Amino acid sequence: MCLVFLCDEEERELGRQQAPGCCPHCGGKVEAVDVESQWRFCFLAICFKIKRKYSCTLCSRRLVLSY
Repeated sequence: MCLVFLCDEEERELGRQQAPGCCPHCGGKVEAVDVESQWRFCFLAICFKIKRKYSCTLCSRRLVLSY
């Protein structure tokens, strides 16, 4: 007997906006992207999350917010 579980994460972009500050690597502008992620198990939606990701518009590096 073989069991196959189909589990995946799907991300969808909700919006983009300019964030305050500058990139520590190249000095470019920082952009904030709101992303909705959705975990699915066998085509059933299990979990919804909305995340905000930061990246540089010049060098395209992903930036991490630290307090």
